Amino acid sequence: MKKPQRKEGQGGTPSPKRDQKSRGKRRKENALIRYFRQTWTELRKVNWPERHEARNLTMIVLIVTVGMSAFLGVIDWLFALFFSWIVQLSG
Repeated sequence: MKKPQRKEGQGGTPSPKRDQKSRGKRRKENALIRYFRQTWTELRKVNWPERHEARNLTMIVLIVTVGMSAFLGVIDWLFALFFSWIVQLSG
C-alpha cells in the first residue's frame, strides 16, 4: 500500500523558516503560561492554616521579635557601659 503524501506545513517535518519563526514566539508564551499554571497548581496544594492558627502563629512571631529586640538592646547597653568604663580607666 502507498502512504498518502503530505503537503508542506501539514504534519511531518516543518519547513526551517516557519519552524524558526513560530518556535521562538511560542516558546516564550508557553514558558510564561506554563509557569503561571504550575504556580497556581502548587498554590492549590498548599495546606493553608485556619484563621485562629494564623493568629496564634503571628502572635508567637511578634512576641519573639519583641523579646529578642529587648534582649539585644540590653546586651548593647551593657557593652556600651563596659567599653565606656574601659575608656575611662585608660584615659
